[in-house]
Amino acid sequence: MSERTAAQLRHTLADHSRRIVGSAAFTVTVFCLIAGNAVLLGIETYAGIVDEWHSTLQAAELVFLIAFTAEILLRAAAHADRPKDFFRDPWNVFDLLVVTAAFLPFARENATVLRLLRLARVARAARFLPQLRIVIVAVGKSLPGTLSFLLVGALLLYVYAMVGWVFFADDDPEHYGSLGRAVLTLFLLITLDGLGDAVRAGLEISRWTIIYFASFVLLGSFVLVNLLIGVVINSLEEARELEAATRRPQEQPATPDTAG
Repeated sequence: MSERTAAQLRHTLADHSRRIVGSAAFTVTVFCLIAGNAVLLGIETYAGIVDEWHSTLQAAELVFLIAFTAEILLRAAAHADRPKDFFRDPWNVFDLLVVTAAFLPFARENATVLRLLRLARVARAARFLPQLRIVIVAVGKSLPGTLSFLLVGALLLYVYAMVGWVFFADDDPEHYGSLGRAVLTLFLLITLDGLGDAVRAGLEISRWTIIYFASFVLLGSFVLVNLLIGVVINSLEEARELEAATRRPQEQPATPDTAG
């Protein structure tokens, strides 16, 4: 077989596979398979049903595995004329890893690993839900900003916990008797849980404690939390722009070549 003939066959295979993969029926079918897989996982948490329908449930799992394998093969075939593009899509890589890992011996022999892999198939539903996909991408993009937020938050907790230990350890050892207890107390105060009780207990020690609690709540509950919200919102906007940029080339109709 000549190289030109092989290229034509790959192009034909990719063209037919793309039509199948891009069809609404294919998308609905795969989404239903993912939902069915999720239902099957839920059913297997009931010991009585598993004991009675063990063989049927195993057969159903095998059917799902075959179906998901056929799906990933179709997606790979859709890139037969340009294989590298298949691996440029993170969702394709994720799908391939989840399906391939189910065939590996260590996964087949370890029930826990196998259940986790089957659970990972449920996460693939995000591929077919644009809004959920945007949220997942936004979470990934917000990680650097979130790490910075955590570092600042940890520093704030440490400083205020040490101050609380210095001033309140003798009078309120239950909440400020050690650095760990003080950190836990202040962490709960960030959520404003028990703030009234903490302020009243502090006022019994000294009226100046109101400055301590007010400044901590202002910095922890309002400034830091709003900064985190800002990071997430900014990441959501970036994720929406990325999703729109990804979908734009797919929605543009192909223009026929004009011979000059």
